Amino acid sequence: MQKSINGAIFRKMIIGGVSLLDQNKQVVDSLNVFPVPDGDTGTNMFLTMKSAGNEVNNCPDNTLLNLCEAFAKGALRGARGNSGVITSQIIKGLTKSLSTVENITTKNFAKAMMEGSKVAYKAVTKPKEGTILTVIRVMSEQAVEIAKKVSDLEEFFKLVIEKGEEVLQQTPEMLPVLKKAGVVDAGGRGLIIIFTGFYKALIGEEDFNVVFEDGQPVQTADDVIADINNLADIEFGYCTEYMIINMHKKTTEADIEKLKEKLMQIGDSVLCIGDLLLVKVHVHTNQPNLALGYALELGELYNLKIENMREQNRELKKKAGQKQENLKELGMVSVAPGKGIADLMKDLMIDEIIQGGQTMNPSAADIATAVDKVPAKTVYVFPNNKNIILAAEQAKGLTTKNLIVIPTRSVPEGISACLAFNPEASIEENTESMSNAYTNVKSASVTYAVRATHVDGFDLSVGEVIGLDDKAILAKGNLVNPTTEDLISKMIDESVVSVTLFYGEDVKQEDAEALRDVLAQKYPECEITVIDGGQPVYYYIISME
Repeated sequence: MQKSINGAIFRKMIIGGVSLLDQNKQVVDSLNVFPVPDGDTGTNMFLTMKSAGNEVNNCPDNTLLNLCEAFAKGALRGARGNSGVITSQIIKGLTKSLSTVENITTKNFAKAMMEGSKVAYKAVTKPKEGTILTVIRVMSEQAVEIAKKVSDLEEFFKLVIEKGEEVLQQTPEMLPVLKKAGVVDAGGRGLIIIFTGFYKALIGEEDFNVVFEDGQPVQTADDVIADINNLADIEFGYCTEYMIINMHKKTTEADIEKLKEKLMQIGDSVLCIGDLLLVKVHVHTNQPNLALGYALELGELYNLKIENMREQNRELKKKAGQKQENLKELGMVSVAPGKGIADLMKDLMIDEIIQGGQTMNPSAADIATAVDKVPAKTVYVFPNNKNIILAAEQAKGLTTKNLIVIPTRSVPEGISACLAFNPEASIEENTESMSNAYTNVKSASVTYAVRATHVDGFDLSVGEVIGLDDKAILAKGNLVNPTTEDLISKMIDESVVSVTLFYGEDVKQEDAEALRDVLAQKYPECEITVIDGGQPVYYYIISME
């Protein structure tokens, strides 16, 4: 019977959750309801968890406080798509609660799950039942009840997962769209997989020796400014690094472990790895003399380096302060799915372009990094996809800039919004004018079905061309141009005076121009324009104004 979990076990559980989700992300992707090649739920959740796992792997010790901080930080920075953002918020609440305990029991893990559920619900403007939110809420409520009777963590996780599976199977009854498609909620399935990974690692059933990439988020100028503004809070001022070679004969492997424990008592960011041939040490401390003295008890010092981080930061603060003085008042960042669309947005004075869209949702960290590159105090962000809006909102917590999200759901909406930008107007005036502008645009797109299903009154086969607005499928066919023409005919009305078609990488220029000529004859009162958008997956992205 296992009644508590320490930091070392919790670390393994986190990696177990990442690993099992990696193995099953395509299963989760396959549960996406809409038959469009989308920013898939399983992939988004996995990339979020992978980022969290990277941070946990880099955590220098097994204290629950530091592991929880790393877990939450990595999830936040890596959050992609709505499902990824919600997952990061569950982790944020979970770790906030667990970071206050020394060992995890069934009762305090249940309490942490409740906190995770509350934080996730708060992150969503209009929570829908029948989604991942329902699954975590019911699981956490059941966990509290189970913990009152069960102290064995293995049994606890098994029962909680069973309850989660029960509510997951009920999600089609809560959301008609799930029932029509004959699937359970994808995000809920991803959550169950993560908890199952926790459980498998806890009981030692599988070897979760997962290798993560060592890549770190790019540090921006604003990251540096944020760090140095907290200069007075730096607890340990000397970055001390060295290697130990030519070990004394009496030195043992246990002595290396004892050295690490001693270093953790006098500082943080401790790295102490190696064997009796060579040990590498890194520690932030106010007592580098002790760090060196401990090492000399094991062997000889080599490649010694001690840096005064406080003095380094004073110099950076001077430079950063000079850079802040040169910032303009307003800037813009936009997501673009193709090179042609990105080039157009640059012509419209967008400062930074994030490559991404329906098939590649940028993370909150990606968005924050782009915002930090803009030499402006206030930065507007155009997500241009409904599945990126939450990540854009989440990015506000990762930058020191005043980030304002204009919640554009498509490229046409984003272009219309940035056209309304006035660099001489105030923040409030621009926010209002851009918000009004994007809501007056009709957006449509043409792509292909990735699964056979019945939706919006259509029986679809894999590979069929489909035309849709921002709410539903309106047209289908076997050929791209005729389906696009049919789609436009169902959306156009007397208020439309211009139609712009951004053709994708799979459409030839001559075919796009041929469609333009057909539409120009059919709608002589409208200005018809075709632009090489270069976007993947979508044959056409259409704007009607």
